[in-house]
Parts: sequence; C-alpha cells; structure tokens
Amino acid sequence: MAEETEETATAEQASPRLQIVRQYIRDLSFENVAAQKNTGNPGQPEITVQVNLDARKGQENQYEVILKLTIAAKAEEEAVFMLELDYAGIFVIENVPDEQLHPFLMIECPRMLFPYVRRIVTDVTSDGGFPPLNVDNIDFVQLYRAELARQAAESKKVN
Repeated sequence: MAEETEETATAEQASPRLQIVRQYIRDLSFENVAAQKNTGNPGQPEITVQVNLDARKGQENQYEVILKLTIAAKAEEEAVFMLELDYAGIFVIENVPDEQLHPFLMIECPRMLFPYVRRIVTDVTSDGGFPPLNVDNIDFVQLYRAELARQAAESKKVN
C-alpha cells in the first residue's frame, strides 16, 4: 500500500503542469482607414491574418508568451482597416523537460490564449464599424513546424 502511494505521488510530480497566472493586452491598435478616407461601404474586403509568437523567461518557472496578430482588410487594393494585437499570458510551467519546453511554450500556451484573442478581434472590428470578424482557428502545431522548417532552410543558405 505504501508503495502504491509513493508511485502515485511520483507520477503526479512528474506530470507537466501549466497554469495561467494572468493574461492581458500588451498592445492594441485599430485603424478604420475607410472611415478616415470617407469611402463608405467598401463591400467584401480581402482579409489577411499574420501570426507571430514570442516567449520570454520570467521568474523561476514563469514565462511570458505573446500572441501577435496583424489583420489587414483591403477592398479593390485600398486599405479598409488594420488591426494589430499583442496579447500576452504569464504562465507557470513545471515538470516539462528542457527539450520539450520550447514547443510547449509555442504551441500549448498560445492555444490557451487564442479564444480570448478571437473575442477581442470580434469586439474591436464590430466596435470599429465593421461586421464582427471571427478569426479562424490557428493550428499552432503546423505553425511551429513551419517555423522550424523556415529556420532549417535559412541555416542551409548560410552554410
């Protein structure tokens, strides 16, 4: 019986732990270009979304992960609106091996932040005078793999 308790305690200690301490908007910018130029209803704009991620080590097991979205809407080659959002979370991460920490920070943490980012984008575009923009789900695993492939290709060019 004592062995089972000891094994259970060891297994619990070894399992990864992720806790959001806080999350917040680091930077937010929205520019309604169509209204500033008084161009009226631009029709159905073409929308592009760029995603960037950043992570920084804080105190002890704390990390700040930043999800950066840049959204541009254009209609007939004219800018309609531009939204830039840096949304951050402070995470406590424990029991994650060093070799798995980077993917954990770049995949799991942004995945937890994304629903809040989506809501902010929806609210800001709606408050900015446009139909609410619902950002499609982002595959953070694919985004991470694409970044690794880009870095590998870049290092081959240098060598």
